[in-house]
Amino acid sequence: MRFLIALSLLASPLLAADKMNVLFLMSDDMRPHLGCYGNQQVKTPNIYALAKAGVKFERAYVQYPLCNPSRASMLTGRYPTKTGVLDNLTWWGAAHPDWRSLPAWFKQHGYASLRCGKIFHGGIDDTAAWHEGADERKFEGAVNTKHKGQDKNKSDQMIVLDEAGEANHGDTKTRLKAIDYLERHKDQPFFLACGFTKPHSPPTAPKRFFDLYDPKDIPLPPDFAPRPAAPAGFPAPSIPARNGDLFIERDATPDAAKEMIRAYHASLTWVDWNVGEVLAALDRLKLRDKTIVVFWGDHGYHLGEKGKWSKHNSLFDTGTHVPMIIHAPGRKGNGTASPRIVEALDIYPTLSALCGLPAQEGLQGDSLVPLLENPAAAWDRPALSVTKLNGNLLGRTVRTDRWRYAEWGDGGEQGAMLIDEQNDPDELKNLVSDPAHAEIVKELKAALDRLK
Repeated sequence: MRFLIALSLLASPLLAADKMNVLFLMSDDMRPHLGCYGNQQVKTPNIYALAKAGVKFERAYVQYPLCNPSRASMLTGRYPTKTGVLDNLTWWGAAHPDWRSLPAWFKQHGYASLRCGKIFHGGIDDTAAWHEGADERKFEGAVNTKHKGQDKNKSDQMIVLDEAGEANHGDTKTRLKAIDYLERHKDQPFFLACGFTKPHSPPTAPKRFFDLYDPKDIPLPPDFAPRPAAPAGFPAPSIPARNGDLFIERDATPDAAKEMIRAYHASLTWVDWNVGEVLAALDRLKLRDKTIVVFWGDHGYHLGEKGKWSKHNSLFDTGTHVPMIIHAPGRKGNGTASPRIVEALDIYPTLSALCGLPAQEGLQGDSLVPLLENPAAAWDRPALSVTKLNGNLLGRTVRTDRWRYAEWGDGGEQGAMLIDEQNDPDELKNLVSDPAHAEIVKELKAALDRLK
């Protein structure tokens, strides 16, 4: 209780009187493959500038490597094992009608709640949470039984947009709608969520962004393989044998892989350009000093690591590590990076605290306000993630400052892995059977109890 009171006092003096706005920028399938995260090839200057203005969280992790479960977790502030959302078909609100999602919480407390683009998963919106932009759910009950599945032929490709294609693309419409919202609601407190769908497969961008990259200059990961396969010494469930997005039922040759990564890079740069246009409008309207800006990706993504080209079921760092940047005007940590392990479900209590909203009961994340003041502050909470494979085989993982431990099935009877992320960042060696690490395995297994 004393901890919550302290956060409230920290957040209130500067922000409550000023009625800070929130601009929440989201991207789909975006790993931290960006200039501000150390990638020297990818051109993302607008996100880089945002990172320089705010606090960049170097090690932020989502709670599920798939769109709907990840977004439902972040937007409700609960682990997927609590929301009950472990696929792309389930609506969390059916089982938890008393919960208030992040936009609904702001709406309830006097903010204009505005949506454009993909915020919740497509077709499973929290319709009542928005004043404008709501997507009416087209099914009753908890599960979308009308879902027809993804068009694999459409997904397993790359798309170069011409001028008309760019003008008619959903991300262009999202950008324009966000700017329209800013212009119309500039004189009242707003919570504006703006969700871009890219670089989700198929990686897509106008030709001018493709032209920025030469596939010959793109390196392949050290564990690149033509098809997905669990590395030697790792349990079979760690890498499902079939890709879900790209290179489906076909080999990824080195040349084809480089072309696909080029498309992913181009798509990242297009997202960055769209983000830049929205932020430019924020500045033009003189709203930057009274607006908290968040940038977040909904899960990681494999680009050929271990032969995998998707996010589905990956409990490796590559599948759960995401970009996350928070610029809260006036915070002492602005302009620096935090090396602490944080979770996506920390966003909800953080924004509530920053805007002086009451703390909602039942949230499982922690406010990051202390790290916005001092990005290097003591912080010893690990990040937890979960996934469900076919046949209801549950996989769970914990990420600490140094270690990643994952197990599949009750108690790990279907396999487990322990990776020394500090000394093995490419995740090539499974140490779980090494007697020298028995105690750390025991400790990390106990940390997974939070997911029960």
